[in-house]
Amino acid sequence: MYRCLAGKDATSDFEDIGHSSTAVAMMDEFFVGHINQSTIPEKTEYTPPKQPHYNQDKTKEFVVRLLQLLVPLVILGVAVGIRFYTKSASA
Repeated sequence: MYRCLAGKDATSDFEDIGHSSTAVAMMDEFFVGHINQSTIPEKTEYTPPKQPHYNQDKTKEFVVRLLQLLVPLVILGVAVGIRFYTKSASA
């Protein structure tokens, strides 16, 4: 019996695996039909999706991240300075 997989003969591969008689009966039961080769579309070449332009100039992002780090540190420094100044002035 001729076994077909993706339009090619797969009989030897099918038999080499050693399927049980139950598996063979199931395959015969669920057989749908043969593929008409003329209805298969031609293989198309893969074209990757368009990617957004990569911004190599990261200056703006760097400045924003630097400010996100420095502003809280400056606020903390001012708070510690005020605390130190008011504590030493009252002593």
